Amino acid sequence: MQTVDFELDRDYVELKQLLKLTDLVGSGGEAKVIIGEGHVRVDGVVELRKACKIRAGQRVELGEVCIRVQASG
Repeated sequence: MQTVDFELDRDYVELKQLLKLTDLVGSGGEAKVIIGEGHVRVDGVVELRKACKIRAGQRVELGEVCIRVQASG
């Protein structure tokens, strides 16, 4: 599994934005479809909420990619 480290420079990022910022999807529309179809896991649990708040310390998985969200600094 490929791991991507993402530095969070605020309190949280919405799930659909995180997928765009890490270039796992090409658009917000694509992110909404992928999340809605149940392809994204947050901390090992399928997440269907597109605007779910992702905070430092959480892990997001899509296919064979794992995003580790870390606090900046």
